[in-house]
Amino acid sequence: MPIEFKEKVENLFKNSEKFSDSDGVLFIPQILEAIEKIDGDLIKILISDASAKSHFFTKIEDVYVLDQNKLIEFFMMNDHMKNGSYTSYTNKIGLIKKDSFIKKFDDVVLAWPHKDCVLEGGQTKDDDKSKETFYNEILNHDEIDRLFEPKVLTDIKRYSVIANEVKQSMPTEINDNDNLIIKGNNLLALHSLKKKFAGKVKLIYIDPPYNTGNDSFGYNDNFNHSTWLTFMKNRLEVAKDFLSDDGVIFVQCDDNEQAYLKVLMDEVFSKNFLNTISVKMNESKGLKNAHIEKKMPKNKEYIHIYANQSFLFCPKKIDKEDYELHGYVKYYNKYIININDDVKDWKLTDFDKGKDIDTKLKYKDSLVYFVKPDNDVKIHLEVGKFIKITNSKNKTNVFYNNGIDILKVLFLGENISRFLGDLWTHISTININKEGGVKTLENGQKPEELLKTIIELSTKPNDLIMDYHLGSGTTCAVAHKMERQYIGIEQMDYIETISVERMKKVIEGEQGGISKAIEWKGGGSFVYAELKTIDIFKNAEIGKLNKNMQYLPIGEIEDEEYGVSAEEIAVNKAFYGLE
Repeated sequence: MPIEFKEKVENLFKNSEKFSDSDGVLFIPQILEAIEKIDGDLIKILISDASAKSHFFTKIEDVYVLDQNKLIEFFMMNDHMKNGSYTSYTNKIGLIKKDSFIKKFDDVVLAWPHKDCVLEGGQTKDDDKSKETFYNEILNHDEIDRLFEPKVLTDIKRYSVIANEVKQSMPTEINDNDNLIIKGNNLLALHSLKKKFAGKVKLIYIDPPYNTGNDSFGYNDNFNHSTWLTFMKNRLEVAKDFLSDDGVIFVQCDDNEQAYLKVLMDEVFSKNFLNTISVKMNESKGLKNAHIEKKMPKNKEYIHIYANQSFLFCPKKIDKEDYELHGYVKYYNKYIININDDVKDWKLTDFDKGKDIDTKLKYKDSLVYFVKPDNDVKIHLEVGKFIKITNSKNKTNVFYNNGIDILKVLFLGENISRFLGDLWTHISTININKEGGVKTLENGQKPEELLKTIIELSTKPNDLIMDYHLGSGTTCAVAHKMERQYIGIEQMDYIETISVERMKKVIEGEQGGISKAIEWKGGGSFVYAELKTIDIFKNAEIGKLNKNMQYLPIGEIEDEEYGVSAEEIAVNKAFYGLE
């Protein structure tokens, strides 16, 4: 029983005259002061018991380091249990100031019911409405340890293109540079992958459930808001361990939770905050305007960005939108090209004044060109619909022949583009449900251009990218096209019919999304695997696993009862380094 561990630790201190009286009453203030000072007598008490040592210390190589926060929480506990699981936080959500003795930690944190618990979050269908157990990190540590033990991978397949056709095969091993897509509970999958990929991921992007009441976060109990925060905290804490020294995480959300999420991420990522992006995700049209007199339409979402100390952005320039150029147009006048059937008659005209401009037009081999001396840009006006611009370094760009594009190149110079800031309005969300070449999600799908922007800002080719709320697969699709390695995790059942099918189309060379812009031709491969589930009702003996622990731990892979094939055993042992 979980309460036995609590009693065991308390009894260790009751046997000490320094920390209790003759009646066994603990001196809590003295214990808390000893924790702050890392008192030698306190350390001796804790390491005298194997379970206490395992729970309150973290082993770093051959050194054991005391987790002071965890020990403080233990002794600050009240003795009441709620819904079968103790929590030290009251039934409210808000900012609290920790007790004054915790001088070396952040004083103000976001608190909510069950913050000190683990919620597995095992939903696999949109209409699942689960009532799950909150496992307290102190009282239920044995259950949590078993929950987080790496899980067996099954149904392992490698997809690759052979003779212009996508083929699947059972791999004999999963290589370190393989692209991975994992089906299964994302919290348990993260803990399963942690040892192998800790400190190796350059970018984590997630688009989690927004807790709107209409999305895939189906834990709509009396603690819906706090449940979402616990759900997010559990996953962000382990995700942090995956980031490389120069790694970064982007988390997208909307107004429902973004403010609380920002404070939570401040705590989890030690306030290594970089930016909050406001990104345009909708137009004010159609049903968006149905109740406009009561509430303004929602056009934007947010992306919170946190990074480790060595991270640096790869600054990205984008073309200015036409409305941003109006001031320049007014300043430079409106120049357009008059195009006639006879190339000899083409002119550069001051549109406002209606006068021709002396541009030293020359004619040669069916081309009209002129040189603009101040920036050494040569303009080739080809017969047809396109304009070629070549600078002194022989770099050529091609523009469609309309007035604004010519204006941008000829007269605005560097002013035609700008560095991307924290307001993103350049990404179209029109018809994005058609991206991917397969039927994708009806709601929540993100544009490939959005992920392209994020990946360009934060990574280079061959960097490792992770998305543990994979959804329709946009992150992995874009990462694959942009020559990045990736890990995608999705626990919803549609992963097989949407995400995997989309990735098969990607390696086949589908031309949706960003494909044409980056000249994607197809190729590459990815490995798909599932966390192996257990039929927990199969017989009484398996009943030792409670209803939330339905995946097979790696330590039991050779138990014949579970029917794991010899080939899968070999792949799993190699993957987890058990050979």
